[in-house]
Amino acid sequence: MWHTAVLVMATILSVGWARPQLKSLSREMVDYINNVNTTWKAGHNFRHVDHSYVKKLCGTLLNGPKLPVMVRYSGAVELPTDFDSRVQWPNCPTLQEIRDQGSCGSCWAFGAVEAISDRVCIHSNAKVSVEVSAEDLLSCCHSCGMGCNGGYPSAAWDFWNSEGLVSGGLYDSHIGCRPYSIPPCEHHVNGTRPPCTGEEGKTPKCTSKCEVGYTPGYKQDKHFGKTSYSVSSDMEVIQEEIYKNGPVEGAFIVYEDFPLYKSGVYKHLSGSPLGGHAIKILGWGEENSIPYWLCANSWNSDWGDNGFFKILRGEDHCGIESEIVAGIPL
Repeated sequence: MWHTAVLVMATILSVGWARPQLKSLSREMVDYINNVNTTWKAGHNFRHVDHSYVKKLCGTLLNGPKLPVMVRYSGAVELPTDFDSRVQWPNCPTLQEIRDQGSCGSCWAFGAVEAISDRVCIHSNAKVSVEVSAEDLLSCCHSCGMGCNGGYPSAAWDFWNSEGLVSGGLYDSHIGCRPYSIPPCEHHVNGTRPPCTGEEGKTPKCTSKCEVGYTPGYKQDKHFGKTSYSVSSDMEVIQEEIYKNGPVEGAFIVYEDFPLYKSGVYKHLSGSPLGGHAIKILGWGEENSIPYWLCANSWNSDWGDNGFFKILRGEDHCGIESEIVAGIPL
């Protein structure tokens, strides 16, 4: 038994020694990932920021309070090998949208309002199309956490049920009651946005007024959830939830290699954890026989695969299947 234990420890150490310690966001890390011939390709998404800025974007507090699990048994529906909510519900425009959380750890709010927006459209048979306001949730849900410094996805969905959320589009869009007020910044390749300094991410103030010129009023513009719940970490149960009701919010541990994602099916290869990050999961499939979840990020469409990414499915990779939240609109 002792001999076996020594062999196991030696194997673990050899794997650790084989994986070099590489500087975050560096060319060396990009080259290492691409030379290993893994399931995904890396590249520079963040050129003008450092490790601390990306860490700030990971504002989801993991392993916090959870909503009751919706009891649903897998196998009741014959699930397809591939599924994309954008294809299934083509008349719901928010399914195509990639938002930008700016210099704020508001991913917990973005993952929620993105999925809620989609579900409002889906459950109304595309009769109601609305961009639910990330600003309203971020600034007014005091029970959700600490605004730009982190929050709980389950609390966000619970707030939708109890208090409702108004409409609100992207920064400077003047769409809806409370558009997002934190500007996007140029953390990607050279572009037209201002540079990211890390100082833009102060949590906006909660206000019960719509922007000037928007009607109806704030209270009349609220959209409510009928019920919200956690989804079992069983892969087929998550698939069935998406297949029946639309995208869900998921959360996972971000490691230093994830910000470098460009294409393929992400598997953690290099680097230390940066924090918890929430995203929208809108489908699944297989690429080169590797099962994946199809996800929408909130780091602008310049990041990754036009703002989307794929991550290994079925192994709770980085905890992606352990923090699933969803709900049904009123």
